[in-house]
Amino acid sequence: MSSVIENIERVQLRRVPAFAPGDRVKVHFQVIEGTRRRVQVFEGVVIKRQGHGARETFTVRKQSFGVGVERMFPVHSPKIERIELAARGDVRRAKLYYLRERVGKRARVRERRYTGPEEAIEPGLLHEPQPTDLGGATAEDTVAESAAVENAQSTAEPQGEGEPQGRAEPEGGAGPEGGAGPEGGAELQGGPDSGSEAQGGNEQSQKAEAESPQVAADLSPAAQADTPSDAGEAQKGASAGDPPDA
Repeated sequence: MSSVIENIERVQLRRVPAFAPGDRVKVHFQVIEGTRRRVQVFEGVVIKRQGHGARETFTVRKQSFGVGVERMFPVHSPKIERIELAARGDVRRAKLYYLRERVGKRARVRERRYTGPEEAIEPGLLHEPQPTDLGGATAEDTVAESAAVENAQSTAEPQGEGEPQGRAEPEGGAGPEGGAGPEGGAELQGGPDSGSEAQGGNEQSQKAEAESPQVAADLSPAAQADTPSDAGEAQKGASAGDPPDA
Protein backbone atom coordinates (compact mmCIF):
# COMPACT_ATOMS: atom_id res chain seq x y z
CA MET A 1 0.00 0.00 0.00
CA SER A 2 1.33 3.44 -0.92
CA SER A 3 2.20 6.02 1.70
CA VAL A 4 -0.44 8.42 0.33
CA ILE A 5 -3.29 5.97 1.05
CA GLU A 6 -1.86 5.17 4.48
CA ASN A 7 -1.76 8.86 5.37
CA ILE A 8 -5.36 9.35 4.22
CA GLU A 9 -6.62 6.39 6.27
CA ARG A 10 -4.53 7.38 9.27
CA VAL A 11 -6.28 10.76 9.42
CA GLN A 12 -9.74 9.08 9.41
CA LEU A 13 -9.12 6.95 12.52
CA ARG A 14 -11.20 7.90 15.56
CA ARG A 15 -11.02 7.23 19.27
CA VAL A 16 -13.43 4.42 20.25
CA PRO A 17 -13.76 2.30 23.41
CA ALA A 18 -12.22 -1.16 23.49
CA PHE A 19 -15.24 -3.42 22.94
CA ALA A 20 -15.39 -7.05 21.77
CA PRO A 21 -18.05 -9.51 20.59
CA GLY A 22 -20.57 -10.25 23.37
CA ASP A 23 -20.51 -6.72 24.80
CA ARG A 24 -23.67 -4.66 24.92
CA VAL A 25 -23.18 -1.24 23.34
CA LYS A 26 -25.20 1.88 22.55
CA VAL A 27 -24.31 3.38 19.18
CA HIS A 28 -25.22 7.06 18.77
CA PHE A 29 -25.33 7.74 15.05
CA GLN A 30 -26.71 10.55 12.97
CA VAL A 31 -29.83 10.15 10.85
CA ILE A 32 -30.50 12.68 8.07
CA GLU A 33 -34.14 13.14 7.08
CA GLY A 34 -34.48 15.72 4.37
CA THR A 35 -33.07 18.94 5.77
CA ARG A 36 -33.13 17.76 9.36
CA ARG A 37 -30.48 15.83 11.21
CA ARG A 38 -31.02 13.93 14.45
CA VAL A 39 -29.17 11.40 16.60
CA GLN A 40 -30.60 7.90 16.99
CA VAL A 41 -29.43 5.28 19.49
CA PHE A 42 -29.13 1.65 18.51
CA GLU A 43 -28.55 -0.66 21.48
CA GLY A 44 -27.70 -4.32 21.15
CA VAL A 45 -25.11 -7.07 21.46
CA VAL A 46 -22.01 -7.07 19.28
CA ILE A 47 -21.98 -10.38 17.43
CA LYS A 48 -18.85 -9.80 15.30
CA ARG A 49 -16.09 -7.36 14.57
CA GLN A 50 -14.07 -7.64 11.37
CA GLY A 51 -11.54 -5.73 9.28
CA HIS A 52 -8.78 -3.39 10.36
CA GLY A 53 -7.80 0.23 10.01
CA ALA A 54 -10.28 2.68 8.53
CA ARG A 55 -12.26 -0.22 6.96
CA GLU A 56 -13.07 -1.97 10.25
CA THR A 57 -16.76 -2.70 10.92
CA PHE A 58 -18.87 -4.27 13.67
CA THR A 59 -22.36 -5.78 13.72
CA VAL A 60 -24.92 -5.17 16.49
CA ARG A 61 -28.00 -7.38 17.03
CA LYS A 62 -31.06 -6.66 19.14
CA GLN A 63 -34.59 -7.99 19.69
CA SER A 64 -37.36 -5.63 18.68
CA PHE A 65 -40.86 -6.92 19.62
CA GLY A 66 -39.68 -10.52 19.30
CA VAL A 67 -37.92 -9.93 15.97
CA GLY A 68 -34.15 -9.99 15.63
CA VAL A 69 -32.65 -6.88 14.01
CA GLU A 70 -29.02 -6.55 12.98
CA ARG A 71 -27.16 -3.50 11.81
CA MET A 72 -23.57 -3.06 10.64
CA PHE A 73 -21.60 0.10 11.48
CA PRO A 74 -18.16 1.30 10.41
CA VAL A 75 -16.03 1.75 13.52
CA HIS A 76 -14.44 5.00 12.32
CA SER A 77 -17.46 6.49 10.56
CA PRO A 78 -17.85 10.29 10.94
CA LYS A 79 -21.63 9.80 11.30
CA ILE A 80 -21.16 7.97 14.61
CA GLU A 81 -21.00 10.53 17.38
CA ARG A 82 -19.97 8.09 20.08
CA ILE A 83 -20.10 4.44 21.13
CA GLU A 84 -21.20 3.83 24.71
CA LEU A 85 -20.31 0.57 26.43
CA ALA A 86 -23.27 -0.70 28.50
CA ALA A 87 -22.07 -4.14 29.71
CA ARG A 88 -19.31 -6.68 29.20
CA GLY A 89 -20.27 -10.09 27.89
CA ASP A 90 -18.78 -13.38 29.06
CA VAL A 91 -18.26 -15.28 25.81
CA ARG A 92 -15.47 -17.34 24.30
CA ARG A 93 -16.17 -16.85 20.61
CA ALA A 94 -15.32 -14.18 18.06
CA LYS A 95 -18.51 -14.66 16.02
CA LEU A 96 -21.80 -15.08 17.90
CA TYR A 97 -23.90 -16.36 15.03
CA TYR A 98 -25.67 -18.87 17.28
CA LEU A 99 -27.77 -15.99 18.69
CA ARG A 100 -29.68 -15.80 15.41
CA GLU A 101 -31.35 -19.13 16.12
CA ARG A 102 -32.43 -18.21 19.63
CA VAL A 103 -35.50 -16.28 20.73
CA GLY A 104 -36.50 -14.59 24.01
CA LYS A 105 -34.37 -15.12 27.10
CA ARG A 106 -32.22 -17.74 25.38
CA ALA A 107 -30.87 -15.01 23.10
CA ARG A 108 -29.28 -13.18 26.00
CA VAL A 109 -25.56 -13.16 26.72
CA ARG A 110 -24.24 -13.70 30.22
CA GLU A 111 -22.63 -10.60 31.63
CA ARG A 112 -19.43 -10.28 33.57
CA ARG A 113 -19.93 -9.12 37.15
CA TYR A 114 -16.97 -6.81 37.46
CA THR A 115 -14.20 -6.03 35.03
CA GLY A 116 -12.69 -3.01 36.71
CA PRO A 117 -13.12 0.69 36.05
CA GLU A 118 -13.79 1.61 32.45
CA GLU A 119 -11.58 4.14 30.75
CA ALA A 120 -13.36 7.31 29.69
CA ILE A 121 -12.69 8.07 26.04
CA GLU A 122 -13.54 11.37 24.42
CA PRO A 123 -14.87 11.15 20.89
CA GLY A 124 -12.75 12.64 18.17
CA LEU A 125 -9.91 11.90 15.78
CA LEU A 126 -7.15 9.58 16.92
CA HIS A 127 -4.41 11.47 15.00
CA GLU A 128 -4.41 15.14 14.24
CA PRO A 129 -4.31 15.86 10.49
CA GLN A 130 -0.94 17.09 9.20
CA PRO A 131 -0.57 19.51 6.29
CA THR A 132 0.55 17.84 3.08
CA ASP A 133 1.68 19.04 -0.32
CA LEU A 134 0.08 18.29 -3.69
CA GLY A 135 1.77 14.90 -3.81
CA GLY A 136 0.40 13.91 -0.38
CA ALA A 137 3.78 14.05 1.36
CA THR A 138 4.02 15.54 4.84
CA ALA A 139 6.80 17.71 6.22
CA GLU A 140 8.39 14.70 7.94
CA ASP A 141 8.49 12.76 4.64
CA THR A 142 10.09 15.72 2.85
CA VAL A 143 12.79 16.09 5.52
CA ALA A 144 13.53 12.36 5.42
CA GLU A 145 13.86 12.37 1.62
CA SER A 146 16.21 15.38 1.66
CA ALA A 147 18.39 13.73 4.32
CA ALA A 148 18.61 10.56 2.25
CA VAL A 149 19.67 12.57 -0.82
CA GLU A 150 22.38 14.38 1.15
CA ASN A 151 23.74 11.11 2.51
CA ALA A 152 23.89 9.64 -0.99
CA GLN A 153 25.78 12.69 -2.31
CA SER A 154 28.27 12.63 0.58
CA THR A 155 29.06 8.96 -0.01
CA ALA A 156 29.51 9.55 -3.75
CA GLU A 157 32.20 12.29 -3.23
CA PRO A 158 35.90 11.17 -3.03
CA GLN A 159 37.32 10.84 0.46
CA GLY A 160 40.71 12.49 -0.29
CA GLU A 161 40.86 16.30 -0.17
CA GLY A 162 44.06 16.63 -2.31
CA GLU A 163 44.34 16.76 -6.08
CA PRO A 164 43.54 13.57 -7.94
CA GLN A 165 46.59 11.52 -8.84
CA GLY A 166 47.34 11.17 -12.56
CA ARG A 167 48.93 8.34 -14.46
CA ALA A 168 52.46 7.34 -13.41
CA GLU A 169 55.08 8.64 -15.82
CA PRO A 170 57.57 6.14 -17.34
CA GLU A 171 61.18 6.18 -16.17
CA GLY A 172 62.48 7.29 -19.54
CA GLY A 173 60.50 10.52 -19.58
CA ALA A 174 57.03 12.06 -19.61
CA GLY A 175 56.44 11.56 -23.34
CA PRO A 176 55.80 8.24 -25.10
CA GLU A 177 59.15 8.45 -26.96
CA GLY A 178 61.14 9.10 -23.81
CA GLY A 179 62.97 12.09 -25.27
CA ALA A 180 62.63 14.18 -22.10
CA GLY A 181 64.55 11.75 -19.85
CA PRO A 182 68.29 11.16 -20.10
CA GLU A 183 67.97 7.39 -20.11
CA GLY A 184 65.32 7.27 -22.82
CA GLY A 185 67.28 9.62 -25.09
CA ALA A 186 70.46 7.55 -24.75
CA GLU A 187 68.66 4.35 -25.62
CA LEU A 188 67.03 5.76 -28.76
CA GLN A 189 69.85 7.92 -30.13
CA GLY A 190 72.67 5.57 -29.26
CA GLY A 191 76.05 6.50 -27.75
CA PRO A 192 79.67 5.35 -28.16
CA ASP A 193 78.95 2.08 -26.44
CA SER A 194 76.25 1.18 -28.93
CA GLY A 195 78.62 1.93 -31.89
CA SER A 196 81.41 -0.27 -30.50
CA GLU A 197 78.94 -3.11 -29.97
CA ALA A 198 77.86 -2.89 -33.63
CA GLN A 199 81.50 -2.97 -34.91
CA GLY A 200 82.31 -5.99 -32.71
CA GLY A 201 79.37 -7.85 -34.19
CA ASN A 202 80.56 -7.20 -37.78
CA GLU A 203 84.11 -8.50 -37.00
CA GLN A 204 82.72 -11.74 -35.56
CA SER A 205 80.63 -12.36 -38.71
CA GLN A 206 83.68 -11.83 -40.98
CA LYS A 207 85.79 -14.32 -38.96
CA ALA A 208 83.04 -16.91 -39.22
CA GLU A 209 82.91 -16.53 -43.03
CA ALA A 210 86.74 -16.89 -43.29
CA GLU A 211 86.81 -20.11 -41.26
CA SER A 212 83.98 -21.78 -43.18
CA PRO A 213 86.09 -22.79 -46.32
CA GLN A 214 88.87 -24.25 -44.13
CA VAL A 215 86.39 -26.40 -42.32
CA ALA A 216 85.04 -27.66 -45.65
CA ALA A 217 88.60 -28.51 -46.87
CA ASP A 218 89.45 -30.62 -43.84
CA LEU A 219 87.93 -34.04 -44.54
CA SER A 220 87.89 -37.17 -42.42
CA PRO A 221 90.33 -40.12 -43.17
CA ALA A 222 87.52 -42.15 -44.65
CA ALA A 223 86.77 -39.35 -47.10
CA GLN A 224 90.47 -38.95 -48.05
CA ALA A 225 90.68 -42.68 -49.05
CA ASP A 226 88.25 -41.99 -51.87
CA THR A 227 90.44 -39.26 -53.42
CA PRO A 228 92.12 -39.78 -56.94
CA SER A 229 95.69 -40.09 -55.49
CA ASP A 230 94.77 -43.08 -53.43
CA ALA A 231 93.07 -44.75 -56.39
CA GLY A 232 96.32 -44.50 -58.53
CA GLU A 233 98.47 -46.10 -55.88
CA ALA A 234 96.05 -49.00 -55.65
CA GLN A 235 96.37 -49.66 -59.44
CA LYS A 236 100.23 -49.70 -59.24
CA GLY A 237 100.14 -52.35 -56.51
CA ALA A 238 97.88 -54.57 -58.58
CA SER A 239 100.21 -54.45 -61.61
CA ALA A 240 103.25 -55.49 -59.52
CA GLY A 241 101.64 -58.87 -58.83
CA ASP A 242 100.19 -58.44 -55.39
CA PRO A 243 97.36 -60.86 -54.89
CA PRO A 244 94.07 -59.24 -54.44
CA ASP A 245 92.51 -59.24 -51.09
CA ALA A 246 90.18 -62.13 -50.58
